[in-house]
Amino acid sequence: MIREVILDTRHTESRTQSNQLGFPLQQAQDVIYQFLLDTVKQQPPETVLQEFKWLLIDYNASEGNPEAIQALSEILFANDEKEFTNTLKRSCYIVINNWYTSRNFTASQDLVSLFADVKLTRKTLSPTLSRQRAWLVNFINSQDYHELQLFITQQVTSDPGHWSNRYISYLLVPQYTNLNNPVEQREAARILSKKLKDQFKFDLAMYTAHSKSAICRESIYNNPTGLGDKVVDLIKKIVVKHGMFNYKNVANIFLEQTKDSNYKRFKKSLHNYLIFSVKKKELVKSLNQTLTEKLNDLYKDYHDTTIEAALLLRTCNRLIEYLTTENQDEPSPLFILLMSQGHHLTLAMLLLKIIMICPNSRNHLETCIAKLIQYYTNYAEEDCRWVITFFEVFKITFAIHTENVQYNLIKMDNAASSEFQLDAYRVFSQLRDYVNLEEKPENQ
Repeated sequence: MIREVILDTRHTESRTQSNQLGFPLQQAQDVIYQFLLDTVKQQPPETVLQEFKWLLIDYNASEGNPEAIQALSEILFANDEKEFTNTLKRSCYIVINNWYTSRNFTASQDLVSLFADVKLTRKTLSPTLSRQRAWLVNFINSQDYHELQLFITQQVTSDPGHWSNRYISYLLVPQYTNLNNPVEQREAARILSKKLKDQFKFDLAMYTAHSKSAICRESIYNNPTGLGDKVVDLIKKIVVKHGMFNYKNVANIFLEQTKDSNYKRFKKSLHNYLIFSVKKKELVKSLNQTLTEKLNDLYKDYHDTTIEAALLLRTCNRLIEYLTTENQDEPSPLFILLMSQGHHLTLAMLLLKIIMICPNSRNHLETCIAKLIQYYTNYAEEDCRWVITFFEVFKITFAIHTENVQYNLIKMDNAASSEFQLDAYRVFSQLRDYVNLEEKPENQ
């Protein structure tokens, strides 16, 4: 305890001197980032972990960190918990991203584990140490730490564990779209999310291509979905819909026909575009009523304005919310209605049609899907199987409608019936472009 008081006094004197020299918080943060960057590039993981622990967890000076410990003192004496948390988060991702380039995933897990071993209940006479430990407790109990654990867990193991871990590619989206997150966290989350999506596309294509072969029966190509054998029939249905309506062409025709429309006429055309190809009369009636009410009230002040890109983006984002989660927390009434009636594929196709006319809404859509996944995370898998089915259907639908995978249905020679029957067709998939599954974060 005496050492803590002396250390705190020394830091107070250091703070006074540095304030006189004009040592702003941003500069203090940069000193810490540079120290960690130099350490992770030059030292083995064991040394990096020790220096990280000494500096950011124990708040303890070492031979190698005098400037960094002084910089951390500045942040603590500023009594700004938000800046401390931001510094801690960015420090974690600087180290993790550099280990990612060398595929040292175990070290990343060890870094996260450092927080679990923190002696936060130890008494101290130092008000600075008390403050730092209290902030560490808050960080460990925060969403920020949960996101860090999520990121590391996916790096270290492919074991799905909780059912929601099958959708980490979507759960990562809010991390890289949130501009308040450190750039290192956003870049790491973006790259890992893309890698997981590309891996799923590849695994789905390979499984589908060999689904009726002896090779698949020998389990060389595993089913990457949670739908079992019926996933092949689902893929056939999706490919059939694509072949019948060619959603991309329909979207292009819609955009061409409405490019000079005022907003009020555009919304009417948009309503018809979305309802088109929905066959069930009861469902059409429900969608007509709900979407008409929503669209009529949407941005009424712009009714006489010619539709343009920014307004299209805002409109599509609102439509996505109507169909998923309007408050970014709970499922929307329309989502619950469609799920309760078992219209998983219909909803996925509606969302796909929105993205076809406004690709820039993709991040917002995936953020909304992530919010829905988070909402149902506390439910056991058997209690929310119906919504998990939708997440699977959505994931498969958007994996099929990508630029680098092409799916085709081929009728087998021995299928004599002229009527369309799923069993009479085989699915063939082809990768159009090389999918890079080893993309790495940029060095920070």
